[in-house]
Amino acid sequence: MTTPQAPSTPDQTWGATPAPAAKQPWSPGRKIAAGAVAAAIVAGGGAAVWAASSSAATDTQAGPGGMMGGPGGLPGGGLGSALHGEYVASDGNGGYVMKIVQTGEVTELSATSLTAKSDDGFSKTYTITSDQATGLATGDTVTVVATESGSTATATSVTDGDAGGQGAPARTG
Repeated sequence: MTTPQAPSTPDQTWGATPAPAAKQPWSPGRKIAAGAVAAAIVAGGGAAVWAASSSAATDTQAGPGGMMGGPGGLPGGGLGSALHGEYVASDGNGGYVMKIVQTGEVTELSATSLTAKSDDGFSKTYTITSDQATGLATGDTVTVVATESGSTATATSVTDGDAGGQGAPARTG
């Protein structure tokens, strides 16, 4: 009588890399979790693209977002509470331009320049047009959006904050 032998297996050499284990199929729960993560990533990316495209298109009325009430159009919150900063916007010709935004008190004013000082002490002088200066006075609170070339900041809009930021027309130049 003969004894049955075990099926032959390849010889394992001491120290050799073991053969890879067979991949297990994804469980339904794992597939659902992966789908939810992918959907969240797509939704977040879509929101970011929407926010970037809607804020870059207009800057002539108070700041990023193009709405009255300060940068972003959110009086007292979000970017609306920003005192000063920089952002990138479309130049309308397929390129981009760096914009400066500042909300502060007018400390010096002429027909060609305006100096604003924010609550944190930041102060900047902007080149303006006579139309942008019309109706402004030292002591007014304004939001200025400008571009900068070298050391010269040129206002593209000046919004008088004394009108509450709601419905106050931006003075563009």
